[in-house]
Amino acid sequence: MNTISSISAFHRLLSLPEPKHPLVSVINLSESIFLEDEVWKGFVNRFYCVALKREVKGKIRYGQQHYDYDKGVLSFTAPNQVQYLDLQNMECGSGYLLIFHEDFLLKHPLANTISGFGFFSYAVNEALHLSEDEENNLIEILQKIDEECQYIDRHTQEIILSQIELLLSYSNRFYERQFITRKNNNHQLLVKFERFLNNYFDDEQSAEEGLLTVHQIAESMNLSPNYLSDFLRIHTGQNTQQHIHEKLINKAKEKLSNTDLSVSEIAYILGFEHSQSFSTLFKKKTKMSPLEFRQSFN
Repeated sequence: MNTISSISAFHRLLSLPEPKHPLVSVINLSESIFLEDEVWKGFVNRFYCVALKREVKGKIRYGQQHYDYDKGVLSFTAPNQVQYLDLQNMECGSGYLLIFHEDFLLKHPLANTISGFGFFSYAVNEALHLSEDEENNLIEILQKIDEECQYIDRHTQEIILSQIELLLSYSNRFYERQFITRKNNNHQLLVKFERFLNNYFDDEQSAEEGLLTVHQIAESMNLSPNYLSDFLRIHTGQNTQQHIHEKLINKAKEKLSNTDLSVSEIAYILGFEHSQSFSTLFKKKTKMSPLEFRQSFN
């Protein structure tokens, strides 16, 4: 796997001059030309990327799945994500790439909080669609970052990272707006999610496949785990794991009240390898042990 370790190396691969700052850069896509290089056939980089794209054509692949690179307007990638680029069909179009090395965050609070911005793990087909005003707001921030890159002094890091934090905070707001306004699509996702949960537990797949995970559900819905959890949190007040636990506890209550199965048997059916883990979760959620819950019906 090829590694793009520096902002300078990335500039060279896009036929651009050396960056103004070694750890952060705002790239104008209309000025970029992807070099024919083996690196695009499989690479990771050491920097965060925020891509504001217009009319960018091509395909990018994460793992074994392809996504259209021109879906959506704003997309995010974090360091060390494996990527594959179909250079034969790539057109840069117009727009901007903000890239900043993970080392640029050192000794700054953003180093600890950036993981809270879940969209850095979203897939490309989960990009953020912007209104004209939203796009203009972000472009203004990107231009300020670009201007500040020419100054390298003791104030540079704080000023640039404050602008990056502002951009990420706006992106959070815009994602929440997108979750809320795309009502028809959102309704379909909620129905699909509920159907998956019901089928998994009704068919007792957990007995064969083990405990249901957030990753399993997200994969079945062609979404990333963080996107699904953020979506559910906005619309239901609970993330994916909380929904799984709620469904699991409800199924456990059904088995405890309507069957003579032992606690161990119920734990196995629900996917637990050890019945003690089931009992611990059940008591945490209901304030009663499984046996205490069963006895309350006698």
